[in-house]
Amino acid sequence: MINNIVIAIIIGYLLGSFPSAYLAGRLRKGIDIREVGSKNMGAMNVFYEVGPMEAALVTLADLGKGVAAILLVRWLLDTTPTWPFDFLTGAAAVMGHIFPIFLKFHGGKGAATAIGILIFLMPWAVPFLAIVFFIAVLITRNPTFSYSLLLIVFPFVAGFIYHDRYHEPLALVFYSIGLGVFLGIQYIPRIKEMHSKTGGDWLKVIRRRSLKERY
Repeated sequence: MINNIVIAIIIGYLLGSFPSAYLAGRLRKGIDIREVGSKNMGAMNVFYEVGPMEAALVTLADLGKGVAAILLVRWLLDTTPTWPFDFLTGAAAVMGHIFPIFLKFHGGKGAATAIGILIFLMPWAVPFLAIVFFIAVLITRNPTFSYSLLLIVFPFVAGFIYHDRYHEPLALVFYSIGLGVFLGIQYIPRIKEMHSKTGGDWLKVIRRRSLKERY
């Protein structure tokens, strides 16, 4: 059991470390995405600094690598969907995205990877996520803020729809809350930076005049 858990963590971490945003910047424009724009190795920074097509591909890659890790672990270890393997593999993939071994542990924030994992574990969350995201974008014109709100949706979906997924009523609830809190901490420096650039105006941090506006 312990050996299998170690294998799951290693697989999750290595697949999570796949630097899709970094590769997009290097291959398309010869830049290090961690040194331009918001300096985040994520799809939104790719969108602004490289291009929308590259950002879409990065989004798909980041959403999928945690899912790929879970599926690979299930296949290799021949496990049914049990929470120790799913949860630990997913968490390891998020950590791999944030601290990738291939880039000297300097990666992104991990939100897309976490969202991909949670969607895989709770597919019925998708309609609610779509509604929240599009309403938030229409109001704020801030895609980053809008998709960060998605992390708030998952605990409610887990509690009301998937409460018996692992025969543990609160397993998915606590897992989704834990991921959301951890990722929120990763964004604190960026939020402080935007707050400073807007002259201390929190409304400007959240709401923008257009999708192209950026601080």
